[in-house]
Amino acid sequence: MRPDQWAADDYADRMAATPPGSPAPPPTVPAVPPTGGGVPRMPLRRLGWRRILALAGVVLLIAACAVYMLFVLGSNLGPQALLVGVVAAILPVPVLVACFLWLDRYEPEPLKYLIFCFAWGAFVSTAASLTVNETFARLFKDWGLPSALTGVLVAPFIEELTKALGPILLLVFRRREWSGITDGLVYCGLSAVGFAMVENILYLGGYGYASGADQWGPATGFRQVFAIFITRILLFGFAHPLFTSMTGVGLGIAARTADRRVRVLAPAAGLLLAMMLHGTWNLIPTLVQATGELVIFLYGMVGLMVPIFFGMVGFAVWLRAWEGRLTERTLPDYVRAGWLTPPEVAALGSLGRRHAARVWARRVGGEAGLRAMRGYQFAATRLALLRDGMRRGLDRKAADRERTVREERELLEAIAAYRAYFVGRDPQAPVGVWDGQRYHLRFPDGSQRAVDAPDSPVVPIPVVLAPPPPPAYPVGYGPPGWYGPRPAAPWPPGQV
Repeated sequence: MRPDQWAADDYADRMAATPPGSPAPPPTVPAVPPTGGGVPRMPLRRLGWRRILALAGVVLLIAACAVYMLFVLGSNLGPQALLVGVVAAILPVPVLVACFLWLDRYEPEPLKYLIFCFAWGAFVSTAASLTVNETFARLFKDWGLPSALTGVLVAPFIEELTKALGPILLLVFRRREWSGITDGLVYCGLSAVGFAMVENILYLGGYGYASGADQWGPATGFRQVFAIFITRILLFGFAHPLFTSMTGVGLGIAARTADRRVRVLAPAAGLLLAMMLHGTWNLIPTLVQATGELVIFLYGMVGLMVPIFFGMVGFAVWLRAWEGRLTERTLPDYVRAGWLTPPEVAALGSLGRRHAARVWARRVGGEAGLRAMRGYQFAATRLALLRDGMRRGLDRKAADRERTVREERELLEAIAAYRAYFVGRDPQAPVGVWDGQRYHLRFPDGSQRAVDAPDSPVVPIPVVLAPPPPPAYPVGYGPPGWYGPRPAAPWPPGQV
């Protein structure tokens, strides 16, 4: 589609200052991309001196808390118990981290922010929580109150608050990195995983190995470590991520709303719910110990906490799929403007289709095509988030709106550069161009025809190897790939 040719219907007219589509690429794509052989990259953000100072301050804070926790745990447990606790506590971390990264596959967050949240929970949150909990434990002892009250009245509040503080700071200063509730679950979940890891070092190394080895020897210590590992990690290792995920839901809602009241109330409600769940979790064993009634544990854990956990898992899986289809809800704006074709949007709607697109890109473009397809998918997802933010009115200041428009232009230019690596390289697909309404195709026999886009593209990319017989396709559809992304035809779109 030419820059001065827009779709005739009012769909493109409703776009919020979306620039017209780029000139169509030539019909013959060179064997070597014209960009010099390097896959284009997303624009990098410049580091000002304020950002450098803030980054240095955060790194120093986390490092100081890490040194403090290492000193405290080493002093209380001893070198051998500390080593055993560290090894045992680290074992479940890769599995838990992989679960949260799986949720974040559509639009992976920057690695530095993921590491920040994990390190914040592991060191800053544990250092603050340990100090506050020990202080109140001494106060309760001086007041003649049982120390178990610390776990019910103090620990849930300070631990959930400090675990959430890192993601909250990320939301305040990097709101554009939040795509919704899924990001809230990922950021808060990683913070909780970091916190649980360090807390498990204390339980496994101290209450497990050290206490058993001091009384009965190393064998007893390892046996107690194994017992605590099964009960605390394998059976109930979901506790901390479950609690903090409630805060993540609130933060995710706040990130994608323009209502200032919701921006405050949603995180507050999520944090309060997290504290209540955490307090209930700690209250259950306290009541069992005080009354000797094991049925309290059965009702509390199996009847309350486990259903909440599975309900949250189901909600996260559904939410992942719903947010993954954001591209299908927002990118049609750019289809009407001539930047994208309907199959390209359909190719972004699920992880299966994205994988198929990468396989096809590698087949027709080699490793450079594969890298370009990955960059294209990331840029298109970012573009969908940007468009969704425009619709929601997230940018209230003129400077933010100008920045959004500039970022939109950069993303569109990056998408156009990525597409040059694989579009038009499939010899099994006819040459054509999308003008915002129809496909203008040139077939190998030299015939030319304008084809309307199907209502629902059945295959998002041209991956035809050996087409099945015609009866395998619904009426009105050709074999998979017949309507896929095309380079520009060597004739004007209107002359078919």
